Amino acid sequence: METGNQRLALQDAMVFLGAIASGTEQAIGESANSISYLAGVNLGKKLSEGVAHTRDIQEALDATRKVLENNDYLWLFEPFKTHDQENIVREGDEGTEVMLVFRDCMIRQSLFRFGHTQKGSLCNMMYGFFAGALQNIMGLQSSLEIVHAGENACYKKLIVRRAS
Repeated sequence: METGNQRLALQDAMVFLGAIASGTEQAIGESANSISYLAGVNLGKKLSEGVAHTRDIQEALDATRKVLENNDYLWLFEPFKTHDQENIVREGDEGTEVMLVFRDCMIRQSLFRFGHTQKGSLCNMMYGFFAGALQNIMGLQSSLEIVHAGENACYKKLIVRRAS
């Protein structure tokens, strides 16, 4: 199947998932976010099994990107640094921080196609995926937080917690 047709088939499946997410959010409320997050953690752990371990966050992000690509997930992201930052990676109060831009996100596109708002249970599934994958790859806990959710891109802060 050619790439354009593959993308449309994926988007059709994601629209279906968007409908399920919308219905679940209406039926059980905020609990839908937790359920989707845990599903994402499990998916991230499963798909990153066997990936080489590293404590280098840039290597871990490259490995996560490769896991997504190898499984045909269109969550394209890149590290981003503002003009006043010296480095992409910085140490914050909670741990190591990297700002990420998601320009081509299958979840955002699916939510728009279905007509559902961002920042809901499907976005939480993505956060869970990153937490699960990075737990396998780095052996550390992490969180992904929305700084800005937009039509053309989302801007998120990844925090990898320090080892305790």
